[in-house]
Amino acid sequence: MSGMVEFNADTSSDIVAERLLRDGSRLAACLALFVRHLHGAVREARPTPADWRQAIRFLTEVGHASDERRQEWILLSDLLGVTALIEEINAQRPKGATPNTPRGPFYRAAAPRYPAGASISLDGVGEPLAFHGRVADLDGRPVPGATVETWQANAEGHYENQQPDRQPDFNLRGIFLADAGGAFHYRTVKPAGYAVPDDGPVGQLLHGIGYPLRRPAHLQFMISAPGFETLTTQVYDRADPQVTEDAVYGVREELLGDFREHRESGGKRSWALDFTFVLARSRNGRRAP
Repeated sequence: MSGMVEFNADTSSDIVAERLLRDGSRLAACLALFVRHLHGAVREARPTPADWRQAIRFLTEVGHASDERRQEWILLSDLLGVTALIEEINAQRPKGATPNTPRGPFYRAAAPRYPAGASISLDGVGEPLAFHGRVADLDGRPVPGATVETWQANAEGHYENQQPDRQPDFNLRGIFLADAGGAFHYRTVKPAGYAVPDDGPVGQLLHGIGYPLRRPAHLQFMISAPGFETLTTQVYDRADPQVTEDAVYGVREELLGDFREHRESGGKRSWALDFTFVLARSRNGRRAP
């Protein structure tokens, strides 16, 4: 047939990319770039049809494992470092601003709002932790009225949406407002580090090849205020040995916190943690999405 283009291993990516690029949109350009790299990987790895069917089955299982409480696709993105890379590319904050980190697969919207000093531990299980935070701008001035959302794993290293039958709904999640001095405080329990879930297809695949799947103990935050870029970040326990090999590549020196131990009457142990979050002003003067 006149004008027919032969599809072969050498020309495959060019042929598909050319068809995609007829649209001229950014989406088409991104798809064409993805196709070129995907075809290159296939040429290099040379999978058999059975290998490719196995890969398709894995991706199908990832989709089936995702629901309103669990996002297996985000977990896959996190563990392969893609989420951290996207954050690094898009969250170019000025020097001195608190680094952004991925939100992670365990975030839930519509957390309860609490007054200052309230406890977000609904079951009271674990060693008490008093968190005192401050929200400031790059010049050290307070950011009054900032909205601070926090969520964390419990003392066993499990998020509430991982254990809907063992933890109260929205346990260890809450929203607070910073006061006129940019300060906020609340009570919780000291979180534990944890292994990334390996009961789903992503964890099972990576565990099977010896990939490190542990995360250091941390608290997660999303902080927003008019005129500032929204900050999504984590505060890590400096003493946790896993800070040197975080499974999702989120640890930064600026995000290490010192959990201070206290012994109460009767020998009961509790903890305290202070941390200052530094926001960068939005480039367009409006709150970032």
